[in-house]
Amino acid sequence: MTRAWMRTVFDVQAIRQDFPILSRRVHGKPLVYLDSAATTQKPRAVIEALVHFYEHQNANIHRAIHTLGEEATAAYEETRAKVSRFINAPRPENIVFTRSATEALNLVASAWGRANVRQGDEIVLTQMEHHSNMVPWQRLAQEVKATVKYIGVTDEGTLDLSSLDDIITEKTKLVSVTQVSNAFGTINPLGKIIAAAHRRGALAVVDAAQSVPHMPVDVQAMDCDFLAFSGHKMLGPTGVGVLYARYELLEAMQPYQSGGEMISRVRLEGATWNDVPWKFEAGTPNIAGVIAFGAALDYLSALGMDNVRAHEQELTAYALGRLRRLEDIISYGPQDPSQRGGVVSFNYPDIHPHDVGTILDRQGVAIRGGHHCAQPLMRRFDIAGTARASFYIYNTLEEVDALVEGIEKARAFFSHDR
Repeated sequence: MTRAWMRTVFDVQAIRQDFPILSRRVHGKPLVYLDSAATTQKPRAVIEALVHFYEHQNANIHRAIHTLGEEATAAYEETRAKVSRFINAPRPENIVFTRSATEALNLVASAWGRANVRQGDEIVLTQMEHHSNMVPWQRLAQEVKATVKYIGVTDEGTLDLSSLDDIITEKTKLVSVTQVSNAFGTINPLGKIIAAAHRRGALAVVDAAQSVPHMPVDVQAMDCDFLAFSGHKMLGPTGVGVLYARYELLEAMQPYQSGGEMISRVRLEGATWNDVPWKFEAGTPNIAGVIAFGAALDYLSALGMDNVRAHEQELTAYALGRLRRLEDIISYGPQDPSQRGGVVSFNYPDIHPHDVGTILDRQGVAIRGGHHCAQPLMRRFDIAGTARASFYIYNTLEEVDALVEGIEKARAFFSHDR
């Protein structure tokens, strides 16, 4: 793909002005931040929302009858409504705030899994899952003596669905799958997987940590039962996660944690629970973070998620084209940009990805090197890890060029060293 091919969907240079950190220099070089799959940078609107809360509204929520408490509660619950609209949930009460996508998945494994998965039942995952969508289910299976089965991965880095009906059976209670691989960027065919799960009477859980920030996601059209994602991967503060669940499931589930706020009434003899979703939000939450996350949702909504997706797809196509021209480099995942998110994962056969990342850092280019919390996927490809560049709304073609130039310097450095 040449630059003449590129299509501007929004003013990237204007967007970059909204992110104070992008004016930094690292090792004397302009910062090129290509690690948004780990966490995104924050626009000034989000930073200001945090400051505004602490300067003007700081109070606990759902408890106080004074003005500050009422304003804080209203702002917190407005973010819940924004999340609901953002993913097209039926209503705000489908949304539970957690600390992270990891906690959201653990909530499902604990509150739904322990009540419904029994000895002899099966849980179906994929080999490309992030550890957060693997270890909780492994632990649950060990506790109740259930079986974990895995959908395999092809040499192209896509899911092997050729035996899907043999993997998902009448014994399957739950299928949990990532929508977009954090390691390779592969976009998975959720429609086919969720339909197969429901045909067998199983529930479908979606790890959407790498999809909700990057493309339009409609939970009703997807027909999933649970969906988890993180605020910090979509311009929001750290410490905010989201669990979407069908309302009737939340009603039937017992609380994940106990204490204040999640109760309706407490007596010496016992307690009754608050309504959904508040019965899953024990204690004082990350109020400021959730409110600032609302500002992040406003920012992305103004850009349009179709435009976000188009911008990343163009950057990814350009990056893949440039990488293909480098000698000896290995790129992982589908080569068709329409089948992957804004992640490019690569290796040189004789250079550790940490070494590539170190050389790039000296050039001001921030990428991730390692197994990306996806060790089973790395073992599937017989590698220790990969170097991973991940793009977002503030990245440019020039930054892709800086990435490639840095890779070439890394190759030259280690070739000379030998």
